Amino acid sequence: MTGATGYIGGRLVPRLLAADHEVRCLSRSAARLRDAPWAARVAIAEGDLTDSASLTAALDGVEVAYFLVHSLGRRDFEETDRRAASNFATACRAAGVRRIIYLGGPEPPPGERASAHLRSRTEVGRILLDSGVPTVVLRAPVIIGSGSASFEMLRYLTERLPIMVTPRWVRNRIQPIAVRDVMRYLIAAATMPADLNRAFDIGGADVLTYGEMMNRYARVAGLRRRIIMPTRVLSPWLSAFWVGLVTPVPNSIARPLVASLVHEAVAHENDIAEYAPGTEPLDFDAAVGFALGKVRNADVETRWSSAAGRDAAAEPLPSDPDWSGGSVYVDERSQVVHAPVESLWRVIEGVGGENGWYSFPLAWTVRGWLDKLVGGVGLRRGRRDRHRLRVGEALDWWRVEEIVPGSLLRLRAEMRVPGRAWLEMTASTDGDGRSVYRQRAVFLPRGLAGHAYWASVLPFHGIVFKGMARNIAMGAEQAT
Repeated sequence: MTGATGYIGGRLVPRLLAADHEVRCLSRSAARLRDAPWAARVAIAEGDLTDSASLTAALDGVEVAYFLVHSLGRRDFEETDRRAASNFATACRAAGVRRIIYLGGPEPPPGERASAHLRSRTEVGRILLDSGVPTVVLRAPVIIGSGSASFEMLRYLTERLPIMVTPRWVRNRIQPIAVRDVMRYLIAAATMPADLNRAFDIGGADVLTYGEMMNRYARVAGLRRRIIMPTRVLSPWLSAFWVGLVTPVPNSIARPLVASLVHEAVAHENDIAEYAPGTEPLDFDAAVGFALGKVRNADVETRWSSAAGRDAAAEPLPSDPDWSGGSVYVDERSQVVHAPVESLWRVIEGVGGENGWYSFPLAWTVRGWLDKLVGGVGLRRGRRDRHRLRVGEALDWWRVEEIVPGSLLRLRAEMRVPGRAWLEMTASTDGDGRSVYRQRAVFLPRGLAGHAYWASVLPFHGIVFKGMARNIAMGAEQAT
């Protein structure tokens, strides 16, 4: 496995392990993989794809080799990927590898001058197909899943701009594919007939224009329909600059991706279905639903900040770039408490209702009134028991999402806000045996209104949340 620290590779490794494959990961430094949750279950070989000599030991005994690297973001990415693919092909042939699998991009229509990004993807696929080792090339268009650069561009553009003056490529047709379907095809490719040496187009159930994708995304995300006005003025260079201003996706990545959007990306055949039978590919809305945590699935990994059970392949991973996963605003506070952890926990569990929120009561009261004015629950619900909380019960405008007795209380906001919010409070001890109170408020904005809301309340956080942390610590000390 090359690219195990990347977007696709980091999601594919645990699925290959779950399918009872033995996996060896190639990395320039083994330390880069040490924090991966599956690191202890794989073999790690140190090597560099641009250094052919380092690949010999890495490929010894390997039956199937995945080429999942891409130097997008570097100025010389075409030359770098060309050399890496050539070295990899030669080393695989010498090592007796029986199958190479490569995830590339769509081929532009005949007669069109390909962008540098798609030209490089096509060239790498051709090098591997001509290697003498049976190779499967999967040509994927826009991949829908949190962390995918193409999806993140779509996410940020749609959420941040209710009205858009856009380049003409928003009218181009695209056949986006869910990352879970990409995973399924990549795993199936490992067991395809031994002599198979060809490329496959892969895509999802829908063919949409980029403009339609933005409005379908808005609908799934609960946003108003976006107003899109295409113009001839925006060249690919200006489009990339515009994307760089609106989104956190780096220009070095946005530029080649935007340049590729001038081409339509639609599958011209569906031969992959013969070799990877099973469920039909997800449609666009379902793929976005998984990526945003809108689709619940009891069989997938979850995390509280995901807000729901996502498809594990579609959710963010710690190894994803900082700019992926959508906007998340966090306010974190911590306070050393000169009291036993048990005393601190009693104060934490007593929050809300008649006990109040330990800081600036007038601010909480006013916020409750405002919430009621817009049809929210306000602070009127209080709490059932003055001293004990249970998972699932209401607590003023919060809902108790999780409790670990003695250490953690997590609340999910049910007030009317343009986004989703949580408040987490924990009691623990540090390395010196001192009690420590930690508090974290998390907000996932929905649309431009969500970003504006966070900016409007940010000045009050220094007063409300700082005071809350200080007063909870003092309450625990006074109760001792």
